[in-house]
Formats: sequence, C-alpha cells, structure tokens
Amino acid sequence: MRVIVVGAGEVGRSIAENLTETHEVVVIERDNALVDDLTYDLDALVIQGDGTDLATLQQAGIEKSDMLIASTDIDEVNIVACGAAKTTGDIFTMARVKRHSLLKTWQNADDAFGVDFMASSDLLTAEAIFRLSGFPGAHDVDSFIGGLVRMAEFEIGANSPIVGHTVREADRWDSLTFAAVFRDEELIIPRGDTVIEQHDRVVVIGSPGSVKQFATDTVQSSSDVDEVVIVGGSEIGYHTARLFEEHGYHPDLIEQDHDRARDIAEWLPNTSVWEHDATDMEFLKREHIDKADMVVAALEHDDKNLLVSMLAQKLGVERKISIIENTEYAELFEAVGIDVAISPREETAEEIIRFTRGDQTEKIAMLEHDRAEVLELEISDDSKLVGRKIADAMDSLPECVVIGAISRNGELVIPRGDTVFEANDHVVLFTETQMIDELTALI
Repeated sequence: MRVIVVGAGEVGRSIAENLTETHEVVVIERDNALVDDLTYDLDALVIQGDGTDLATLQQAGIEKSDMLIASTDIDEVNIVACGAAKTTGDIFTMARVKRHSLLKTWQNADDAFGVDFMASSDLLTAEAIFRLSGFPGAHDVDSFIGGLVRMAEFEIGANSPIVGHTVREADRWDSLTFAAVFRDEELIIPRGDTVIEQHDRVVVIGSPGSVKQFATDTVQSSSDVDEVVIVGGSEIGYHTARLFEEHGYHPDLIEQDHDRARDIAEWLPNTSVWEHDATDMEFLKREHIDKADMVVAALEHDDKNLLVSMLAQKLGVERKISIIENTEYAELFEAVGIDVAISPREETAEEIIRFTRGDQTEKIAMLEHDRAEVLELEISDDSKLVGRKIADAMDSLPECVVIGAISRNGELVIPRGDTVFEANDHVVLFTETQMIDELTALI
C-alpha cells in the first residue's frame, strides 16, 4: 500500500514510523527542520511543502497512492488536505481533528468534507479516561468485539496476593487469560511457571466481569469510582465530564476562565463547575478534593497537569490521571506517582493505524508506547488457522503471540489448547508490535 502522511508532528511521525516497514510511505511536512530530521530517521520519502496544495500532493504521487492520512495540529488543514486528495481520484482519506463538532458534522452527512474516516483526538482521549475509571488500578483499558472482551494492564503492588505466585497458581479467574508481563524493560510471555513479581505490569484479556474481579482482587484499590474531579475545561475536560454525566455520575469540574466555566455549566447540568485556580492548595483543601476517588488533570499544558496531579497526590487522592502532549514525559509523570499519563496523540495514532493493517484487523490497542499490541482479527474462510487447534497453530505463529479470547457467533469462547479455530471467529490476541506483519501474513 502507498500511504501519504500530511503532517510530521508526534501523531504523523508515529503513524509514519509504524507503516514504513510494510508500506511505501510519503510524508509531507511544512517545517524544514522536521523534514531534515525525518529524512535521516525514516525509511520514507519526505517532502517539504503544504499538504493542502495540489501541486505538492502531485509531487508526493497522489495519483498512484492508496491512502492519505492528514494529521497536522490544525483541523481545517487536515480536512482541506483530504478534500484536495479526493479531486485526484478514488483515494481513501483520513483526517485527525480535535473539535468534536467537526466529527459530529462528518458523522451526520455522507461524504462530508471528502473525508472517509475522521478521528477526534479529544473524544478518543475522554473515552480512554472513562474506560480507566471502571477498572481500579489499571494503566490501560480497552474493549473488543463490541464490549464482549476487555483488555487491561495493571501494575502489581507489593501487597498483591499474587506476588510470588506462578501464573498457574494465580490463574483462578473465569474467562481470563494472562497475556503478557512487562518487567522493567523486559517483555515476558507468561507460561504456567512464570513467577509474578512486585512492580510487574501484567496484561490480562477476558470477559469484563473477570477483568474487573481481577482488578478488585489483585490491585487492592477501591472497587468503585464515585467522586470524580476534572481539572480544566478544555475540550478533553468537557468531553470527559460529559461521558461521566451520560453514565449517571455527577462529576466536579474546575475551570479558571469565567466564560468557559459558565458555558460548561450550561452544557452539563449534572456537573458541578467551580471557577477557580486548581493550583490553589487552600481551595483544594476547602473543597475537600482529598475525598475524590479520581482526579483528572485536563489542562492544556503538561507542566500544569503535572503540578495539579502532584497536588492531588499530596492531598491523598487515590487515582490520578493526567493528559500529556509530549509523550517523552510519560515516564516522568508515572515516576513521581501519577497513576496514568494519557497522550491524545497516541490515542489518535492507534485509531488511525488500524486502517492500514489489512481487512481482517477490526481493532488494535497499543501498549507501553507502541512496544506491543492487542488486536482483534476476524478469521476468514481461507485462513490457514481454520480447522486447526490452538496448540497446533501456535507452532507456526511467532513466540510472542498469545491468544486471549475468541468470539464465535456472539458468544465468548475461552481459548484452550484443544480449541479449534473456525471461519468467522473473532480472535483477540497479544503480540509484539515488530511481529505484526509476520503474524497477519500467517493468519
């Protein structure tokens, strides 16, 4: 496949890096300094220019390309780039946007803007935050097969009952598979005799109930999130509060700007909006923020989100989630005690990359900053796996692959060695990102 990526910021760069090994990639970027860096770092053709300009698109070979991904930081630029690409022929176009209003317009009109697929960074990030609220202690959560299957990543604390136990001893939850263990920089594919250690980050796949019970039993955190405080009335903060409202919660939101606070209070009648500076410790104490089950830092600057999260930690808030724009800060945030740092750029890249993985890939979730992935694949009639037992098929698949769950005719099938793959099965599996192409070729 020949893919043109417009915009080489963090999202565009992540997408381009992910695609270069198996696709012919062309990157269009205005910034000369970024063009110079990418020319040396990427196995791709990098062009300095404007992705909305037809002459630049033609220079990039738009007529012979299969897909255009517009991922600049400006919504209008991305939409215009897609529209310009459509004038050259039948090319599949994708646009990253921040504003939810543009996504709603696109969803409500056929072929709006000349965009075939649109992803809203703000909404995707808010959805990720809400998913995390339902699983105590989780660092990452995603759903597959229409919610039939959950994937979650947990850090195992010193007092967890499974510390020092083998996977075989710990495996006592119905409908649950231990898919991976991250230990410092090492990725371990768990076997029955793998011993779980303190600070391991364990990835599990299974039914929502089993994953929730695993969280409650092993992470030893509060099982429910009732009191939620969102700091920042950014688009991400607004959508996070809206999602909590839609699910019956009454969140609190702190916004310093008077007009923005007033607007959000009008839009969200079941959200308590406080107009104040969230870095004022006396205010936080006075409003009993220490009683919150979860604080979400959704301001528009990483340094302010870090400060708010650290103040929440000082007050004793159990769960701190922070938005980060610069993914290089993720380890810093987590090192100082912030539970989860979420990157809108990574959430968007994850959603877009799915479309480049072949027809059988239904969904992907990236883990550990794209070191590994959980995929939902549909087994086609002519797949090499049809009619084979999992135990036999594993001999031909990469060693890092773990079959986490199977859906057959809408029913969850717990994978065992003697489970036979059937055509049209939906399989949720774990693998290292670098093995994706080898895996999909075998399936």
